[in-house]
Amino acid sequence: MDILSNLALGFSVALSPWTLMLAILGCFIGTIVGALPGLGPSNGVALLIPITFSLGLDATAALVLLTAVYYGAMYGGRISSILLNIPGDEPAMMTCLDGYPMARNGRAGDALVISGVASFVGALLATIALLLIAPMLARVAYLFGPAEYFALYLLAFSTLGGIASKNQAKAALASAIGLGIAMIGLDNQTGLPRFTGGNLHLFDGIDFLVAIVGLFAVSEVFVFIESHGKGSALGVKLGKVTVPWRDLWDTKWTMLRSSTLGFVAGVLPGAGASLGSFLTYMMEKSIGGDKAGFGTGVPKGVAAPEAGNNSAAGGALVPMLTLGVPGSGTTAVLLAVLMTLNITPGPTLFADRPEVVWGLIASLLIANFVLLAMNVPMVKVFVKILMVPPALLLPGVMMVSFVGIYSLTGSYFDLLLMIGFGVMGWLFRKLDIPTVPIILGILLGNAMEDNLRRAMILSDGDVSFLFSSGISIGLWAAAILGFVAPIFLRRVIRKPVVPPMETPDHAKPID
Repeated sequence: MDILSNLALGFSVALSPWTLMLAILGCFIGTIVGALPGLGPSNGVALLIPITFSLGLDATAALVLLTAVYYGAMYGGRISSILLNIPGDEPAMMTCLDGYPMARNGRAGDALVISGVASFVGALLATIALLLIAPMLARVAYLFGPAEYFALYLLAFSTLGGIASKNQAKAALASAIGLGIAMIGLDNQTGLPRFTGGNLHLFDGIDFLVAIVGLFAVSEVFVFIESHGKGSALGVKLGKVTVPWRDLWDTKWTMLRSSTLGFVAGVLPGAGASLGSFLTYMMEKSIGGDKAGFGTGVPKGVAAPEAGNNSAAGGALVPMLTLGVPGSGTTAVLLAVLMTLNITPGPTLFADRPEVVWGLIASLLIANFVLLAMNVPMVKVFVKILMVPPALLLPGVMMVSFVGIYSLTGSYFDLLLMIGFGVMGWLFRKLDIPTVPIILGILLGNAMEDNLRRAMILSDGDVSFLFSSGISIGLWAAAILGFVAPIFLRRVIRKPVVPPMETPDHAKPID
């Protein structure tokens, strides 16, 4: 009954005209962001953060808008994967394997509809699981003390760059850089400045929103400039779009299995949608065997990764809301928004601000149906957006970044910092150093340090206190396993090789 009453509260918030409009707008913008190759949900959400503060949105409205963008980008990533063989975001890579061959076989419309319905099933089931599981996990989180939280933060650092990064040493380096940046400013206990170089602008520390917009949005602009927008504006023709009812019926169990496995992958801190799409595709491929024809353009090869990555996106919200630990790069950005609005995610969030949590969940339920309605009948509209020239896209991204950050902080120094982080993000991407652990370090560094200090004070400096409970031991073991396992599993769990855009077939329009 508590869930029903909480859902009633959530829908009273979500069905208000303002919140409903923000959810629909977020779905539309998110689908566009997902459809544009290379942007992805993290960049899309980071780009809109300054706008949410410029508009003066409260916590509920801001979170509804940004999570709708998050869900919409997960839906939209499949469009360029299927039509251009360019994944709109990292989780959509697996969709290229069968989606593009379907398009080349004259079934582009069928592939888009199947992937859209699979995305809907995965996201809807994940949202339902979120409202059932999150309150229970929040109650378990009350058992966490400073030692357990320190181990939990360590788990997040150990796993977040694991599967997505090609090199664990580089992921560890990125985490260390993020923790180092988090230490800039006044010490919380002594009040003494650390690593400020005497610059008064740094006494308050580095604003993580400035770092996020710089590392994601501005660095993306530098990457586009370096590549001269290559492959970002291609003419694409799409034939008649119909609903392939038989294929949808044949893939129903694929969608259900993939949604379940994807949600579990999303709940695990650091696993995220990329692992969810990979595991679900490989699971269906192993079930179907060689005769199933995976990789040649089969509907199950499209449905499995799309249901998996969208359910993983919903699952990643669980640890963020209940434990204050992001389950993916995009939820790390969402966590920054909540912290900026003076809302502390964790077990007390469900009791202190139920309208935020349940308004978000209700809005996501509505957003899934809105996205289904957008991504099937309106798919031709989003295909047209793939032809936006970089000459129009890049100035818009930069304008939003500069105006938004300045309206948020009112400091020219933060604009210079944002550019600096943009250069850092561009350079790190050339060196294949992941940027998400840097953001995580900036976000969680102070909390991790505070919990370590608190644990040492309670134990009078006894380091063994960090391993004094079953929960902390389990988290330490999971952190070590999460860091070491990808080193040995790299040859097994690897990203699919997407054929380069220079091949002539990719430039041919799809009739």
